[in-house]
Amino acid sequence: MSEGTPMTTWRELRPVLRPFLAAQPRALLWGALLAALTVLMGMALLGLSGWFITATALAGLNLATAFMFDVFAPSAGIRLLAVGRTLSRYAERLVTHDATFGVLAALRVRLFRGWARAEAARALLMQPAKLLFRLTSDIDALETLYLRLIVPAVAALGAALLAGVILGVMHAGMGIGLALWLVASGWGMAVLVARRARRPAILRAHAIEALRARAVDLVAGQTDLVMAGRIDAQREALAQADLRLAQADCALNRLETAAGLGYGSAGTLTLVAVLLGVGVLADVGTIGAPAAALALLVALTAVEPFAALRRGALDAGRTWLAVKRLAPRMAASEEGEVPSFNDATAFALRLVDVTAAHPGSAAPALQQLSLHMAAGERVALIGPSGAGKSTLLAVITGEMAPRTGSVARQVACLLTQRTELFQDSLRDNLRLADPSADDARLWAVLQAAGFADEVRAMARGLDTALGEGGLGLSAGQSRRLALARLFLRDTPLWVMDEPTEALDAATANDVLARLRARAGGRSLLIATHLRREAEVADRLVCMREGRIVADLQRGSDAFQAALLALRPD
Repeated sequence: MSEGTPMTTWRELRPVLRPFLAAQPRALLWGALLAALTVLMGMALLGLSGWFITATALAGLNLATAFMFDVFAPSAGIRLLAVGRTLSRYAERLVTHDATFGVLAALRVRLFRGWARAEAARALLMQPAKLLFRLTSDIDALETLYLRLIVPAVAALGAALLAGVILGVMHAGMGIGLALWLVASGWGMAVLVARRARRPAILRAHAIEALRARAVDLVAGQTDLVMAGRIDAQREALAQADLRLAQADCALNRLETAAGLGYGSAGTLTLVAVLLGVGVLADVGTIGAPAAALALLVALTAVEPFAALRRGALDAGRTWLAVKRLAPRMAASEEGEVPSFNDATAFALRLVDVTAAHPGSAAPALQQLSLHMAAGERVALIGPSGAGKSTLLAVITGEMAPRTGSVARQVACLLTQRTELFQDSLRDNLRLADPSADDARLWAVLQAAGFADEVRAMARGLDTALGEGGLGLSAGQSRRLALARLFLRDTPLWVMDEPTEALDAATANDVLARLRARAGGRSLLIATHLRREAEVADRLVCMREGRIVADLQRGSDAFQAALLALRPD
């Protein structure tokens, strides 16, 4: 079965459509019904107005009928429909857009949770720009599913049924034929446009993504590009991406023009056919002139909702691409998450026969590894580079899923070797650990990390703005801020990857002293090759080639020998 077949498309759409419709089902349903009601009231308003004008003109030709003709009921109906259409249009826009924004927000949360699962976060770090594009542009593309496809399709179906009913009262065959023709031509052209637009829409999405990435690379890396002699090549690559975008836009514009011509032609054919039909009915006396005017105006307005499908059909290719890229992460289950618990009397960590490998690698990074930590115990993982220490931490914290074995731990907080800070205020960088923390608690953890006096000396204190990656702080200040954030996160297990690497000895020793003082009865797991960090531990777990080769208790000669073999300050 080819990629573009309906069955394949539905299988790709289902993982995204389910949470899309489940997020706010009532609001989405009400929005579609209000859209259909708005269209129906607009058709009724125009049809009744045409009937009323024609009937009034005919009644005025004769003095007797002029006095007998009831102008109040139709005019009241026209006013009611006019006011009702305005209110329903406002309510439809309010409900549909509010529901859509709520659904897209829920999908972003779901996507974030998918990226937080095993190994997905590593992919996010490797391709942040591309995956950010998924979170913004691809999620936004999903609004086409509802606002430009489902809602117009429901409204158009309602218009076809109303037109069929009104003309069916005059002549059953003409009413059924009109309804079937409107659905077949309107929906059929939308499907045809969607199929023809799929390829250029996908090419356009790829071109925009490439254009953004290459523009960022050109601006951010222009110094490196000039030094490497690649600045002209980068400009050429940017121009090529822009050219592909222009070609895709031209293809979509041509298709939009053709679709407009198609819907215009279908509307003209519909109007001509209805005109001939009501002419015949009026000639034989089945209907009068007011009813003929009503039928013509209803047929005229019934085509317009189908034309609204054109924009959604043109965007359908971009929507299918977004669905295809988002579906795997949307459909990801909770399997693979590390079981955690808050019971402080139980073990802190337990790994049994764990085997793990990096994505794309056949060689295991961890081989049948088992490790047990009691609650409150402090353990240091030591070994040469490539021994598997960081891989083990990734498995423990859930960043990497083990191929075999089981992992269970207390609720944990990870302090990575690199300090992750964002372009935001110092206060908000701290509150990543606890959004509900007040300023008093923030100052307390800053004091515990030895950073409070320096923050008070800053002109804006907690409101001090940091640049990208914490720009504006020294390495020592960044590490103390990360330490304060760790203190703010109240978890029974702290997992640390070389917490004082790249710090001078005085700062590193002060950070470690504060870490010991704040840890209390918490469990600590530290991956390190530095003696000062390993001295915090009660046990040294020695790793080599993805295996544990020694487990040494403090007080033993082997523990002291292994400690002295580590790199000094």
